[in-house]
Amino acid sequence: MSSGQPILKFTSVSKAWQRGSGGLQKVSFAIARGEFVFLTGPSGAGKSTILRLSYMDELPSAGEVRVSGASSLSASRRGMAQLRRKLGIVFQDFRLLEDRSAWANVAFALEVTGTAAAAIPARVQKVLERVGLASKLQAMPSELSGGEQQRVAIARALVNDPFVLLADEPTGNLDDRASRAVFQLLRDINAAGTAVLMATHDLDLVRNSGLRSLELNKGALVYDSAEAPLPEREH
Repeated sequence: MSSGQPILKFTSVSKAWQRGSGGLQKVSFAIARGEFVFLTGPSGAGKSTILRLSYMDELPSAGEVRVSGASSLSASRRGMAQLRRKLGIVFQDFRLLEDRSAWANVAFALEVTGTAAAAIPARVQKVLERVGLASKLQAMPSELSGGEQQRVAIARALVNDPFVLLADEPTGNLDDRASRAVFQLLRDINAAGTAVLMATHDLDLVRNSGLRSLELNKGALVYDSAEAPLPEREH
């Protein structure tokens, strides 16, 4: 684990699931500035819940989530909204605006945060070049491959210079080649200083990367590769 103050910290976090029994059970971990961490586990284990708690779309039933200086115990609704502007969030299903070009999708993320209009074009151009889409600025989502659409989504997440990127199965809808390319892009983003927490089912990717991984099972954190295996781990 990288040195320095954690930028994301879960302390004995529990969360009841609305859809029925179970939920997160006293999950504790910390992620340092600039770290890359995988979040693994079977469907329904709680990966997406961890991510929603991380950007405070949901709040814990018990325990505390701290993101940078914000605490789930004390942050106001306005404070949470401001926090999300400092986070990058990427979803499996891209969530692009279908009636807007790649350029306009990324620009929208700046418009809604009140960025000065004169500053938007240069920032959009720069981030789309960074994700390898300089030649696709005016392409509509329907004209882009799945991998290209995810690159637009990543560009949109990056344009506000987040200190952490939260990625929920970002390669889940992509073929193998596009998956590897998106993962390499996330590695490059991380190498430039942005922390990344990436939920994934791709265990080969996790094993081959040599990066830290957290494993969830039935709402409990059962393994953290940065520490000794926890005794509760199920095989």
